[in-house]
Amino acid sequence: MRIHGKVAAIAACFGIFLLLYFLGGNTAEDPRLKVLAEKGEEADSNYFPSPSETKRDVEAKFARKVPAGVVARLEEPLGGREKSKTINRDASINAKSKPRSNVARPVIKHTRAEEVMHLAVVACGNRLDETLTMAKSALLFSLRRIRFHIFAEDPLAPQFKERLNQWPRSALAKFQYSIYPITFSVGNADEWKKLFKPCAAQRLFLPVILKEVDSLLYVDTDVLFLRPMDDIWSLLKSFNSTQLAAMAPEHEVPKIGWYSRFARHPFYGVTGVNSGVMLMNLTRIRSTIFKNSMIPSGLSWEDLLHPLYQKYKNHITWGDQDLLNIIFHYNPECLFMFPCQWNYRPDHCMYGSNCKGAEEEGVSILHGNRGVYHDDKQPAFKVVYDAIREFPFEDNMFQSLFYPIQTKFLDTVNTLCGRIPQVFLKQIEKTMRSVFEEKVVQH
Repeated sequence: MRIHGKVAAIAACFGIFLLLYFLGGNTAEDPRLKVLAEKGEEADSNYFPSPSETKRDVEAKFARKVPAGVVARLEEPLGGREKSKTINRDASINAKSKPRSNVARPVIKHTRAEEVMHLAVVACGNRLDETLTMAKSALLFSLRRIRFHIFAEDPLAPQFKERLNQWPRSALAKFQYSIYPITFSVGNADEWKKLFKPCAAQRLFLPVILKEVDSLLYVDTDVLFLRPMDDIWSLLKSFNSTQLAAMAPEHEVPKIGWYSRFARHPFYGVTGVNSGVMLMNLTRIRSTIFKNSMIPSGLSWEDLLHPLYQKYKNHITWGDQDLLNIIFHYNPECLFMFPCQWNYRPDHCMYGSNCKGAEEEGVSILHGNRGVYHDDKQPAFKVVYDAIREFPFEDNMFQSLFYPIQTKFLDTVNTLCGRIPQVFLKQIEKTMRSVFEEKVVQH
């Protein structure tokens, strides 16, 4: 009996010790998790202001602009502090009871990229700032990592490196970049370089140069993303078995379209296509034999470019874009058409609104051709460009990007493109709300 009594006493003492140990563990925070939480809180605060700031600014200046649902979401996670503490305590226990490597699991989730998106741009002359603003717009909203392929004249290459490396660490973590010289694999390089705008014909040679890249989004330097690049990248999955590239129509209305009125060469469809935003499956392009009006048996992409240029060089106006129109005129089954909101240009509003997709969903990608970012002919485009160019990476996007665009749009409502501000603002607001829900609410 004495032995049994001693065993029972020892078991009771051991149970009390374990109880005190685990109760103490509940009140202690794992310092590694505390650091991760503090970093996460700091990063998330860049997307939306605090509830008090939001109410004060919105009710005083933009009472009708911020949906009630956004304010509700802002208040909910900040109001539930007790619930948050409980979650942190549970996380602390789990961290102690599992191997150390599991603590880094949130970081693995953030950096894991099942598919890196490839974005190419060609910059010559004075297009440094415009190109950097384009890249900035892609990074602000996109979710997956981006690999930039920058083709630039020799004097611009060191300037790109210097400016990109000055971006904050939070931005640098979201992308990689490579800088390439301007090169043309066939024909006269000077002729190709002067075909239209400086170096624009370089885009025709991307499948030849980037042999290790499977798919790519090419954009002109005067393009701005108003929603995640992930969304247009996902259109690659919509290609059928013969489609290998995607572009938007040059115009929506044939009677005022350029190709339907003035073209002296074959072009795609009724109004032609605009090549300022071009999604490409490079693997398919490299392996396809293209029909044409020169060789009955067809030609590969690389073998087609120079003879096509030689045949039509006296009949083309828009350079490489005209050559692409000719190629897809003879190979229409190879082209996927995306709607005009993915390549929204002044032509869609300066003659009256003629892009129904943008009216319904908002502009997804803004294309400021005709130099409208740098003059006062279409101030609605310039407002968006200036706001993104001047926005500090680590500032609050809702206050320092969306509000300034809203405010400055009041000065453009009497212009042809500015009279429909919801076309420019709808997708930006929707995108920032999604970013907030992803970065703050869910995590």
